[in-house]
Amino acid sequence: MIKKLKRNHDNHENLCTFSPIFRLTKSTNMSTKTNVVSAEYFKRYINVVKEDDAMEALENNLKSFLKFLKRIPRKKVNYAYGEGKWTIKQVLQHVIDTERVFAYRALRFSKNEGVDLSGFDENVWGDNTPVDQRKWKDMIDEFKHLRKSNTAMFNSFTKEQWILSGSANNNMLNVTALGFMCAGHVQHHVVVLKERYLG
Repeated sequence: MIKKLKRNHDNHENLCTFSPIFRLTKSTNMSTKTNVVSAEYFKRYINVVKEDDAMEALENNLKSFLKFLKRIPRKKVNYAYGEGKWTIKQVLQHVIDTERVFAYRALRFSKNEGVDLSGFDENVWGDNTPVDQRKWKDMIDEFKHLRKSNTAMFNSFTKEQWILSGSANNNMLNVTALGFMCAGHVQHHVVVLKERYLG
């Protein structure tokens, strides 16, 4: 049973409380790295994931990312390390947007449409997504709920769906790869934030 969390705007412990909305199940070994089909470009996200199972990676990554976000000082969230660079808030918005794109690709591929999906321009999206007035807590909550929803979706896939593939921006991918990419993309930006913003 999930306990109702007390709302407290001065204490953000609740942002890092992870209560699974379902019991994690393994997808008969079809969600492992041995079944990944990915263009070389996306392997930079897959290779940073230490887990061998995408479902385990998605859950562990959410827990660690929420803890990481909690440790970022509130006074730093509008900081950018150079002119023309994204602020920490903008980086989180990018992570949210990309999570949606990767999950959408997985959903489309899982239906075996044989589609060729278009790419997206992260810089254009960033320029057209104002975050200055957004509350940091709301953005964290948005990512938390988004990842939980996406994890539930991946958890619903059959062993046949995990290995279905398609093309995104002229790059071949399968559903398994996209599961790892959701976790790996977050981890990639955690490293960037630590090295360039919080170091």
